[in-house]
Amino acid sequence: MNIDHYSTARQMVAAIAAKEISARELLDLHLARIEATNPAVNAVVSLDPERAREQAEAADEATARGETSGPLHGLPFAFKDTHQVAGWRTTFGSPLMADNVPRRDDLVVERVRAAGAVTIGKTNVPEWAAGSHTFNPVFGTTRNPHDLSRSAGGSSGGASAALAAGMVPLADGSDMGGSLRNPASFCNVVGLRPSLGRVPSWPTDNAWESTSVPGPMARNVADLALLLSVMAGPDRRTPLALETPGESFAGPLSGSLADLRVALSTDLGGEFAVDTTVAGLVAAQAEVFTDAGARVEDAHPLLTGAEDTFRTLRAWLFWHKFGAMLEKNPDSFKASLADNIRAGEHLTGEDVARAYETRTQLTARVTEFFESYDVLVMPVSQVPPFSADEEYPAAINGQVQSTYLDWMRSAYFITVTGCPAISVPAGFTPQGWPVGIQIVAAPNQERRLLEVAFAFERANPAGRIRPQLTPEMT
Repeated sequence: MNIDHYSTARQMVAAIAAKEISARELLDLHLARIEATNPAVNAVVSLDPERAREQAEAADEATARGETSGPLHGLPFAFKDTHQVAGWRTTFGSPLMADNVPRRDDLVVERVRAAGAVTIGKTNVPEWAAGSHTFNPVFGTTRNPHDLSRSAGGSSGGASAALAAGMVPLADGSDMGGSLRNPASFCNVVGLRPSLGRVPSWPTDNAWESTSVPGPMARNVADLALLLSVMAGPDRRTPLALETPGESFAGPLSGSLADLRVALSTDLGGEFAVDTTVAGLVAAQAEVFTDAGARVEDAHPLLTGAEDTFRTLRAWLFWHKFGAMLEKNPDSFKASLADNIRAGEHLTGEDVARAYETRTQLTARVTEFFESYDVLVMPVSQVPPFSADEEYPAAINGQVQSTYLDWMRSAYFITVTGCPAISVPAGFTPQGWPVGIQIVAAPNQERRLLEVAFAFERANPAGRIRPQLTPEMT
């Protein structure tokens, strides 16, 4: 098997197991790719090749003994810089944490490392993972490999850009308002926001809150399912974790779109503005589904109240987490994040209770909606990749976007329903900028969602298109 940096993760694992390539050779392949492309893209940070080589050597010694440490044995891996990795610099994109070196792994890191992955570094994030454009005062801006003048999205922007550029075969991320989905759409890769409790978090200061969830990213759906099989599963320390073992996602996918009941909407009935090119690309996917035997209708659930619910809960969580830190270090936060934190300062218990009540109603509504439809198809992002020199898009079709959250409604309206949602590549704008579709399923239906996404990916191979990086970078 001929392995290169765009081979699938499953191919790489199989090649290591068959001794067709060593973990050290695979690592060197990716380190060379990082050396060639990362100076321009700026996706991987806190890189440590020597420590990575020590791990790869240990993986090769295990292979020689006929042993493997798990399903990711020997794969190079860079963790999102908001996920703590014991002994590795973890900055959260904040100058306040620029020298932070954790003593323990987050649970998702613990699981990925235990599965045999070789840690090579971290992937860049916005400051405290706030906002869907990856830039911070510690490491600077991550750029889109498909067009270096464009944003890679965020907050898992470093992860998506590293995948798209062939720097890593798999990546982890997290998602509150679209942080797994938006960057996947921008970079032409795949990102899954799982159901609440599918991928548990630990440590946490609130085990009962799951607005933000960890999740997997990959260049294709089958590889994403492989990583989900490692990340998912119960943990005795996390009371909301679902009991289904992660291994249930490891098997081959074989989905079909035949007779699938698809609801397709470009704006959920006018709930938000969508760039006309993005809306056109999403609407065009109806033909992909129908040609494959699906039944497509223009339909959507009623998500009235999602806007206030998300913003209230986000502000409350941000004030709880960052309020005291902001008061002590007012000049160490970007202005938009500081405003978002302060929005939670005067929230009352009644405000928060009302938000949770509305969230419960939203989940009930979508659950009823999915009795008539198998999936909902809609935009991931309301815009294509915007200029990397802007904090967020200033307008959509002439409508001013007043804050760094306004243009992300297509993602965070789904967040508050608790539904799993996956971003899958769907096409490109005339300028060559990637656009994905968001496929949403009923709560706890990840396996079904993966089967549908896998079948769509075969019907629309847009995800196979790689960025045309300049000759001097390759």
